[in-house]
Order: sequence, then C-alpha cells, then structure tokens
Amino acid sequence: MFKILLIEDDQTLFHAIKERLEQWSYEAFGINDFNRVMQEFTEIKPDLVLIDIQLPKYDGFHWCRMIRGHSNVPIIFLSSRDHPTDMVMSMQLGADDFVQKPFHFDVLIAKIQAILRRVYNYSLEQSILKTWCDATIDFEKNTVTSTVGEIELTKNEMFILKILLEQKNKIVSRDHLINELWNDKRFVSDNTLTVNVNRLRKKLDELHLGSNIETKVGQGYMAIEEDIK
Repeated sequence: MFKILLIEDDQTLFHAIKERLEQWSYEAFGINDFNRVMQEFTEIKPDLVLIDIQLPKYDGFHWCRMIRGHSNVPIIFLSSRDHPTDMVMSMQLGADDFVQKPFHFDVLIAKIQAILRRVYNYSLEQSILKTWCDATIDFEKNTVTSTVGEIELTKNEMFILKILLEQKNKIVSRDHLINELWNDKRFVSDNTLTVNVNRLRKKLDELHLGSNIETKVGQGYMAIEEDIK
C-alpha cells in the first residue's frame, strides 16, 4: 500500500482528499504540527507528497526545498493560486506536478497513479546502469556520474533522460514525453514539460552535458551521443 503525505492545513479539504485516497487503497497521512513538518515526513516515510502553497508558518515552497534536500520522493503541489510563476517555481524546486484548486478528484487520482506507476515501476524494468557520453547513469540511485563529478536527478528528470536515451540521436516528440510522464496530456500544461527539461539541462551542465539535450523547435527533444556511428 502506497503512503501519501498531505501537507494541507484546510481540514475540510484534507479529510475529503484523505477519504478519496483511501477509497483507492492508498494510506493517507496529514501533518499534526506545522512546526514539525520535516520530523513527521521522516517518521512517515511517504511514497508521494501533496503540498499546498499557502500554509501556516512557512509556505509549501519552503517545505518542498526542505524535502528535496533529503529525498527524491514525488511531490505534487495543490494550490488555489493561478499565477504562472507559482507553477514554474514549484517545478524549479523539484516538484513533479502542479494541480490547481478547485480540481476534480478523478484528475488528482489520475496524476497520482501516473506518477506512482512511473516512479516505482519503471526502474524495475531497466538495467541499473547505462553509459552515455562517457558518463554513467544509475537508474536505481538517480545519479549521473562522469570524470567531472556526480549529479543527482529527481524521478521526473531521470525519467525524461531515460526516454530520450531510449531514442538516442532521434527526436522524441513533446506529446510522447508528456504522455509517458503524466499519462494524459489533457491534464498537463505544456510549460510543465519545458520547465522539467530545462531543469534537467541545468543539472547536466554541471557535467558539461547540458548541450547534449537538444531542442528541436516544433518537434521535441533529442539526446545526442557524441561520435555517432
């Protein structure tokens, strides 16, 4: 049974989401003390986290930063705020998705199922290690290592890289990436994919590999392997 932590101070909404999650056989937890969010996160060890932006004491962005400092657990933001910068900020901080309130529960469940299926199933189907441009990619540890150093990727970033490498030196369409990542593109902003790819590139830049992920305008993205044969 997957454990889902809901960092939400609206008790009416929390109980409504908790009830729906339990109907789908998920184990749902809330925060008892918003001064001890990280302690409760550590104790619960959730498989996925839902975070509201507006919270007591510190906002959801703060807790996302804190969680990302310790874990790559999937994170979905829930917010009534509709400014584009909120979505961009959440993705830059390492969130996997953003759901605007009010939302239909079926949409939220679909997003949760897609992320859990991707994060906890795909690694079992892949070889643990892969070599790309003299760098070693560890799908189990979510790391990319080269002679320059090592970077750690989020689940979304690793999954994007995995899909691109499966079609190395070929264009992978944006629609294909969105469908693979989020299951149903009707529920996803096109900007969400752009932010995730840009974040992946920024991390790969630390290993001088960012330029090996090319944007093909109007088509999609391509992972370039040096010395094409």
